[in-house]
Amino acid sequence: MSETDKSYGLLTQTSGIEETRNPSLQRHLPAQAAFDWLKAGWRDLMVRPGLSIVYGVAVFFVTLLLTWTLFASGRDYILFPAIAGYMIVAPVLAIGLYEKSRALEAREHPTLRTMLLVRPRAGAQIFYTGLLLCLLMLLWNRAAVLVYALFFGVRPFPGLDGVVAMLFTTSVGWAMLIVGTLVGGLFAAFGFAISVFSIPMLLDRRTDALTAMGTSMAMVWNNLTPMITWGAILLALFAVSAVTGFLGFIVIFPLLGHATWHAYRAMQ
Repeated sequence: MSETDKSYGLLTQTSGIEETRNPSLQRHLPAQAAFDWLKAGWRDLMVRPGLSIVYGVAVFFVTLLLTWTLFASGRDYILFPAIAGYMIVAPVLAIGLYEKSRALEAREHPTLRTMLLVRPRAGAQIFYTGLLLCLLMLLWNRAAVLVYALFFGVRPFPGLDGVVAMLFTTSVGWAMLIVGTLVGGLFAAFGFAISVFSIPMLLDRRTDALTAMGTSMAMVWNNLTPMITWGAILLALFAVSAVTGFLGFIVIFPLLGHATWHAYRAMQ
């Protein structure tokens, strides 16, 4: 049976990933390779930049809508973990940007229509991956609420105005920050590892969701130096976007999306 004749269900295929620690997956890239990906992403952004900017504007408004929903529903207490967890599902939102970079690489003519109506080679597997990443983000939010409850009990969330004083002027607050950072760091590292290459891979190949996520983790694990640098760049630029009221997403999100495609290609 040829690759194109296979039927890909979420659990119908045996994962193709083997041991996570695999010398054949090492690309021996220096830390500065991450900056090369960023430069390549900028070049893609500058080719028909309106397409990428429109995409960034759409992500900006989606982010504002989600933030407004949290406040309107009285769930502002999960705002910070929700914003951090947003980074886990960001690769799914960036699939149109990957498609533009793929098209430019293939010397095709990208359009807004092809970016919005992407047809990944893995088909519905990309939706399974998105679902699993959304579940991971929800689990992260639940863990954040649990950490808060363990340190502050049933005390109501004091709101954004009072949370800074509560966290930084009390010993309990500092303890919660330390534990919360460690717990959040574990979720962030795992989410980054399974998502950074899985969505580009599902766009590019006929494979299943679990194999894509496993391969992504293996690629990260076997190339820690450039990937830690790339993760730091993502975190720094995401923080810039957050402190600008998410306005930075209009340019930064497309930039990172295009750059991630080049990171994926560098790992092939």
